Amino acid sequence: MVISWAQIIVWLIIGLIGGTLAGMVVRWQREGFGLWENLGIGLVGALVGGFIFRIFNLLPALEAISISLRDIVSAVIGSLLFLIGLWLWHKRGAV
Repeated sequence: MVISWAQIIVWLIIGLIGGTLAGMVVRWQREGFGLWENLGIGLVGALVGGFIFRIFNLLPALEAISISLRDIVSAVIGSLLFLIGLWLWHKRGAV
């Protein structure tokens, strides 16, 4: 599988939007966690969301190289799941 520059740019944009929206939901602040944290959370969230949505066959055609609402929804849901998992991991470690 060859990855093109267009795919990388789309992944970065979707990751940044998804991470920012998830950060806004979690922190109730417009900037979320900050640029780099939002990007990292969004990229991980896009991977998690894409994986989960493909397993359950939700929102088909996520593999297209485009910025669409279904891609952003997948990234936001994946980002929120990632943040919940991170929170649970930190909570468990504090005990």
